[in-house]
Amino acid sequence: MKRKTGHYVVTTTAGETVKAFVPDSLPPKPSLKLDAKISDALDSATLELGRLDVAANIVPNTDWFIYGFVRKEAVVTSQIEGYEPTLSDLLSWEAKSDRQEPGLDLKEVCNYLDALEYARAELANPRGLPISLRLLKQTHKRLMQGVRGAAKQPGHFRTSQNWIGGARPGNAAFVPPPPDKLTDCLDSLEKYIHKGNDLPKLVRIGLVHVQFETIHPFLDGNGRLGRLLIALLLEQWRLLSSPLLYISVYFKRNREEYYDRLASIRKDGDWEGWTLFFLEGVASMGREATVTAEELFKLLERDRLTLLGATNSSVSGLRLLDQLASHPYMTLSRAVQVLGTSKPTATKAMSLLAENGILREMDTEKRPRTFVYQEYIDLLKEDTERI
Repeated sequence: MKRKTGHYVVTTTAGETVKAFVPDSLPPKPSLKLDAKISDALDSATLELGRLDVAANIVPNTDWFIYGFVRKEAVVTSQIEGYEPTLSDLLSWEAKSDRQEPGLDLKEVCNYLDALEYARAELANPRGLPISLRLLKQTHKRLMQGVRGAAKQPGHFRTSQNWIGGARPGNAAFVPPPPDKLTDCLDSLEKYIHKGNDLPKLVRIGLVHVQFETIHPFLDGNGRLGRLLIALLLEQWRLLSSPLLYISVYFKRNREEYYDRLASIRKDGDWEGWTLFFLEGVASMGREATVTAEELFKLLERDRLTLLGATNSSVSGLRLLDQLASHPYMTLSRAVQVLGTSKPTATKAMSLLAENGILREMDTEKRPRTFVYQEYIDLLKEDTERI
C-alpha cells in the first residue's frame, strides 16, 4: 500500500537547487496496518523486553548489567558513525587513575555516556525536563562537546540546510527539511510524543525514531541522538526499567536494510515495513541481552562460590568481586578507592582474585600493574571490535 508521508520543497544550498523532503505529522495516514506478522513481532518484542527486565533484576545490583550494556551501546552507536573505539579501549581508559583527555574516537563514546546520564537524570527528577525539544537540545550539547562536529552549533537546531550522503547537495541520498520548516516539524513531533494515539508504545517509539532522523534537526550527531532517543523512550514509557537494550548492534548488523527502510517510508510510505524491521530488532536484541545477562549472573555466582571456598577467603575479596562489573580493569589505587580501605588490604583482595583465576594480570611491563576481569569483558565485547 502506497501512502503519502510528506512533500518536497525546492531550496538552494551550497549554490545548488535541490528538493528537500518535509515529512507529514505523525501518526501515519491512513493508519498503520498492524497485520498478523507485525502483531506477532510486537508480541515477541514485548515478551523479550519483559524477560530482559526480569533477567536484569535477578541480582541485587542491576549495575552489573547497566554498566556494561550502556557502554556497549555507546561504543557501537559511535562505530556506526565511522569512529573506531572498542569496548576494551573504553574500559581500560576508565580504569586509569591518572587518565588523560581521551582521543577523539573515545571522546565520542564518553560524550554519549554523559549525554545519556544527563537525560536520564532529568527524566527521573520530578522537576527535571520531560522528553522535549529542550531536553534534546541540552542532550545534544553534551553529545557534541569537544568532538568533531563541536563547531556545528551543539545544542542548537540548525539554521542552514544539511544533506545526507553524497559529496554535495546535488548528489545527496537525502535532503531533510529546510531550516524554515524545522519549527513546525519539531513542534509536531513533540506533540506526538506527549499526546500519542492508540498505537502500541513500542510501535510509536519506532515511528518517533524515523521522524527524528527524517527531520535531521542538527548539523551533526543526529544518528547518535536518534538512537539515544529510543533508549530514553523505552525507559520513560516503562517498557524497560533501565537502558539495557543495545539496539545499535541491530542497526549496525543490518545497516543497509536500515537505510533502505527509511528510504521506503519517504518514497512509498511503507511504515509497515519499517515497523516490522524495528520490532524484529527489538525482539532480537532483547533476546541476546537476556542471554548475556544470564551468563553474567552465572559468572558472578561461580566466582563468588570460588572465593567463598578459597582457604584465604576474605570479606574484602568478596567486596572487590562485587565492584568488578563497573571496574573490570583494576589497579591497586582503584581497589583502594572502591573498597575504601588501606593498600595492604586492597593488595590482599586483588591477590585473592588473581590466585583464583578471576583477575588476570595484563602486560607486566606496564605500570601501574593492571588486572582485568577478562571473562566479563568477553561476554560483552561481541560486535564492539573495530569495523
